[in-house]
Amino acid sequence: MNVVIFDDKHLTSKNIHLSKLIIFLLVTIFIVAPLSVGGVGLYLALDSEQPLMTDASAKQWMDDLQEQKKQIDDLRKASREQLDALTVRIAELQARLVRLDALGKRLTHIADLDEGEFDFDRAPPVGGPEANELGITVEVDDFISTIDELARTIDDREQQLQVIESLLGNRKIQDDVFIAGRPIRKGWLSSNYGKRADPFTGRLAWHEGVDFAGKDGSDVIAVAAGVVTWSGPRYGYGLLVEIDHGAGYTTRYAHSKVTKVKVGDVVGKGQVVAAMGSSGRSTGPHVHYEVRYKGRAVDPAKFIHRASR
Repeated sequence: MNVVIFDDKHLTSKNIHLSKLIIFLLVTIFIVAPLSVGGVGLYLALDSEQPLMTDASAKQWMDDLQEQKKQIDDLRKASREQLDALTVRIAELQARLVRLDALGKRLTHIADLDEGEFDFDRAPPVGGPEANELGITVEVDDFISTIDELARTIDDREQQLQVIESLLGNRKIQDDVFIAGRPIRKGWLSSNYGKRADPFTGRLAWHEGVDFAGKDGSDVIAVAAGVVTWSGPRYGYGLLVEIDHGAGYTTRYAHSKVTKVKVGDVVGKGQVVAAMGSSGRSTGPHVHYEVRYKGRAVDPAKFIHRASR
């Protein structure tokens, strides 16, 4: 084999004769050898490579997934518990709103205020431009902060209503709200206020009201005018009716067979509010009657035996 080599200007040339042995050596050194080395290296690399998924790595992967699932479940459980707590808080605030509205209705009804002067059946009128119209960016308030603000608003309304009630106290509206008499038309006193043997356990216990026994289904009447703030089941009381009479006084009529008023109703003195029964923690048909002043039970005896105005 001849190889011709020209100079840079292609003016002169040189002939080089290569034998077959030299050509074989050149091909072996520059082509065959590199390919052989690369092939051996590739074989060794493939032979020594670990499997992509082993039993240990699969188990670790599953353990990681289970741990992440547990964390998600814990987060979901915590969120649900917080939501339940907020729901209870909202229910408490709604109950207070019902009481405030009931108090307002009682005042406007008994005091015979001008129609339309007070309206507790609708939200107070409000107005003003929206923040976005003024170019102000509004962010959603934190849920708990909103609830706290609602509670403060309720406190403010409660204070204002108490001021209104005290202003109306001097007017001649006390006859109907004067608590006096028995909560039944027929029946007898079966248990007094104070210490007594619990009828279920036999142990000495405190009785916060008095019991009047009578015929099943007989009338239970309001001892004074007021607004119904509870009508329905209540733990230990069975079916309970609670009436707010103002000035801090409320009365309770428990263990009813059926209630005949609903929350928010304005009731008059002597009006039938329930039928005597034995619901709740009771041994027979009777009405458990309580008088409460600012939330604390007082002895109903002095109210039962005093004459009506």
